[in-house]
Amino acid sequence: MAGLTSTFNHPFKSQLYKPFPSLPNTFSLRLRTTPTTTNRPSISTTTISARYGGGGGGGGSRKPKPPEVDEALDLSSIRSDKVRLIDEQQKMVGIVSKGQALQMAEAAELDLVILSPDADPPVLRIMDYNKYRYELQKKKRDQQKKSLASRMDLKELKMGYNIDTHDYSVRLRAAQKFLKDGDKVKIIVNLKGRENEFRNNAIELLRKFQADVGELAVEENKSFRDRNMFIVLVPNKVVAQKSQEQPPPKKKDDSEVAEVSAGV
Repeated sequence: MAGLTSTFNHPFKSQLYKPFPSLPNTFSLRLRTTPTTTNRPSISTTTISARYGGGGGGGGSRKPKPPEVDEALDLSSIRSDKVRLIDEQQKMVGIVSKGQALQMAEAAELDLVILSPDADPPVLRIMDYNKYRYELQKKKRDQQKKSLASRMDLKELKMGYNIDTHDYSVRLRAAQKFLKDGDKVKIIVNLKGRENEFRNNAIELLRKFQADVGELAVEENKSFRDRNMFIVLVPNKVVAQKSQEQPPPKKKDDSEVAEVSAGV
């Protein structure tokens, strides 16, 4: 047994050794013989090797997993003998047997796809499944692009009620740029401490800012009650559409530029 050690005084002495490094599933038993005379001690050694354990270890080759079957093509999931069939022209064939539907799909060299497995009877359609899947993925990508294009980011611009002219013009140009890019703009005026006495000035500043933005934006939301007063402007769709429809300005020809420079 592995891990068992027995010792005998005479005439044999046995010791159980650890498994060899090269043979992970073996153990060795060494027998030592001691003679009765003490003049020249001689030792005779015998090594017995045995294999233990049931093998295993995953040495054998594993069977490859079978390819997964698409649920839309797994006809074994249809328990009903009758199905409602739509042909490759998207015309309703009617209720037929499952075998007949499969024969029609094979004759057309197309796939028999499950559309509504829970219907009574289940609805199947003859089509090119790979092409159908590609069109679905393409529609999904187009919808994602449209949603990203229609999504608006909210940009915040903060001002004091007593902002100077230069800083005001910088924020105004930034707001106009954001609106042209299709983003929302939230203009905030924060009143601290005794600045609340100048609430009317802050309201007039927000109204002036909205008027200076002009037709680029329309008001979506506002709040003049708290100390953090704000107004939210969104792009004007009518103005944005007109700007897209307008053709880009024509560049002057080199001949015209030459004539002007010569005249000067």
